[in-house]
Amino acid sequence: MEIRAISGDITALEVDAVVVNLFEGVKEPGGATGAVDRALDGAISALIADGELKGKTGASTLIHTLGKMRPKRVLVTGLGKRDKFTLDTVRRVSAESSRYLRGLGVKRAATIVHGAGIGGLEPRAAAQALAEGALLGLYRFQQYKGKPDANGSKLEELLVVEREEDKVPALQEGVERGRILAEAAALARDMVNTPANGMTPTRLAETAGEVARAHDLKLTVLEESECAEQGMGAFLGVARGSNEPPKFIVLEYAGDEADPENNLGLIGKGITFDSGGISLKPASGMGNMKGDMTGGASVIAAMQAIAQLKPKINVTAIVAATENMPSGTATKPGDVLRAMNGKTIEVDNTDAEGRLTLADAICYARGRGVKRLVDIATLTGAVRTALGNVRIGVFANDQDLADRMLRAGDAAGEKMWQLPMDEEYKELYKSNVADIKNTGGSGAGAITAAHFVGEFAEGTPWVHLDIAGVYMADRDNGVLVKGASGIPVRSLVRLTEDLAAGG
Repeated sequence: MEIRAISGDITALEVDAVVVNLFEGVKEPGGATGAVDRALDGAISALIADGELKGKTGASTLIHTLGKMRPKRVLVTGLGKRDKFTLDTVRRVSAESSRYLRGLGVKRAATIVHGAGIGGLEPRAAAQALAEGALLGLYRFQQYKGKPDANGSKLEELLVVEREEDKVPALQEGVERGRILAEAAALARDMVNTPANGMTPTRLAETAGEVARAHDLKLTVLEESECAEQGMGAFLGVARGSNEPPKFIVLEYAGDEADPENNLGLIGKGITFDSGGISLKPASGMGNMKGDMTGGASVIAAMQAIAQLKPKINVTAIVAATENMPSGTATKPGDVLRAMNGKTIEVDNTDAEGRLTLADAICYARGRGVKRLVDIATLTGAVRTALGNVRIGVFANDQDLADRMLRAGDAAGEKMWQLPMDEEYKELYKSNVADIKNTGGSGAGAITAAHFVGEFAEGTPWVHLDIAGVYMADRDNGVLVKGASGIPVRSLVRLTEDLAAGG
């Protein structure tokens, strides 16, 4: 869909529908909503008086104009209570109103910028949120369907309308930024929604290559023999059970060549299918394990947006990609692996494999001189037990970097919550035969997993995002569409820009 900002009168546009808004509790609509109300001889005011239009968040009321104005329909969308109105509200109502219009068969629509008037939001930011919401809310994954767009509906153009012409350039900047971020999140969704026989480690590396070529990034892919030469025993221990060759993917963006130490490493878990290995998972829900590479998909997609937005910082994205499969060559419970930094790991459970791959990826990043690290992984069911499907679990050894990550999540509308990292938890994964073991028992599972990964960050400032509760959505809701969520791509981009601006 094309989104563009224009100057004009929303009541006079040749479009199939226009979208206006209403805060909860408003009795007399103002601004563009008021202009539409007057053009419709007070129809909106009458619906408010009758109690049919209440302005509750996301509630939509459709009015047919019947020739009283050029647009054929008006959709009045609720913004909720004014004191609870945020940019995330804009994303939500934009997503839901766009889906509503698509369901009506609308091809061309116009909208005002929700919140840029009496809502008090900065217009550029509001336009960005609107574009993000519309594009993410309209996302569909239909690559494997015989009849894509089987319902025949597609919203093709959305005009963002502003009366004052001098405000349009700022709105267009916001729209363009929103498009870049939404397209990156959609790329991550595509990768995660693709079945595991289509998104193999090789195909994941090819996708990274496509991003690199399109956006002038440097790509390096280490093959299995090269990983062995580097001493990546933890990563290759996971890969041993699969016939699919592992790929160690490195994408680099050079945004500050004058200062190589102004850098950030984004490390994404890249298990393209997780059977659990010898410690086999139950059959129920195993199909969703095609998404165990969501962390890897997120960092590749974030690099696409970073390359377009061009922050002044150097970014290295790393994905140790493999399948975790049971076979005669697979790593067994009780085996001991040696990571790239020489640390030995007793494999207590082969289904705790993601942290093994992250261990070598982090060692590699530190060896390349990366000064700040963020890893992203569908790591534990325990984080889902703790935080459900609402928030990402955040763990860190550096509070400043953690605070920046949390602020980035708030700004992107991708909710996060920091969990404790007390030293006492380290006792749970001590091993009798190796330096550490890869599980810490049933208690505090998300915390011990984070601590395990942190063993390899050592003194480098590091944040761990456990996204196991949020990587899939079970229904359409706001910007989320059933299937892969695309979280936390937009937060990673926001963090990168924050670090570039703040040093």
